[in-house]
Amino acid sequence: MMNFVVKTIANAGALAVAVWLLDKITLTGDSTGKKVGTLIIVALLFGLVNFLVKPVVKLLSLPLLILTLGLFTLVVNALMLLLTSWLADTLDLSFHVEGFWTAVLGGLIISVVSWALHVVLPDRD
Repeated sequence: MMNFVVKTIANAGALAVAVWLLDKITLTGDSTGKKVGTLIIVALLFGLVNFLVKPVVKLLSLPLLILTLGLFTLVVNALMLLLTSWLADTLDLSFHVEGFWTAVLGGLIISVVSWALHVVLPDRD
């Protein structure tokens, strides 16, 4: 259970950095508490999308992943971020990613920050 909480916090932190760095990834809210709550819910959605959908997409795009030596993973990450944005809009959460190239850059930022936070944060079950 602790590992799940740590990964969710790391994803929320990575999403917060992407929101902070990129103008076209937006998070709106009346107060800081609402923004933090929205980030945690979006981090849970992002984790769920990465757990359920991403393996299927990677399997179906395996020839492209091999052909591009793994660089197509950037496109897969962008699609997962766009799907998370769409789900957040559907659930009436104030998180939005505008455009594919913003999603590519956001996915790259989220991957790097999430990796760095996983290195720093404890990894216990």
